[in-house]
Amino acid sequence: MQLKFGVMAFSAIGLLCLGACGSGNQPTTTANSPMASTPATQPSTTASPAKSSGTHGGQGGQVIESGPYHLELVTAKESTGTHIDFFLQKGDNHEAISNAKVTAQVQLPDGSQKSLPMTYDASDKHYTAILPNVAPGEYKVAILSDISGEKVNGRFTFKQ
Repeated sequence: MQLKFGVMAFSAIGLLCLGACGSGNQPTTTANSPMASTPATQPSTTASPAKSSGTHGGQGGQVIESGPYHLELVTAKESTGTHIDFFLQKGDNHEAISNAKVTAQVQLPDGSQKSLPMTYDASDKHYTAILPNVAPGEYKVAILSDISGEKVNGRFTFKQ
């Protein structure tokens, strides 16, 4: 009986020591995690404000990096509504994509929906639309892009 108790106590102490040794600050890898990256074909989560950087392609708006794509939304309130600029770029050098079909699906503060086709501005290398609404509140925007059959979508919010 004493031998069994001694073996159990020795095993328990050994496991405690092993657990204590293994709890150091070891780096964790998320490369194989299903949450490590979002495929470009799935809608992304709400964007966060980006830092403006000439080398990163930043325009000072909300940015989503989705696979090889850089999506950026910039809004500006005007007297006739809200001016929406959407930068759709690809690769490390953020080369503008000019041949996509882009639509902004906007949920207004009152809950109603508005669909805005966006046109490409070749001189400024981005897509643009005017939202003819100046009501105060939070606007939710889903940008739906079709690049030669590949769907690249992003979700953004802004307040007026």
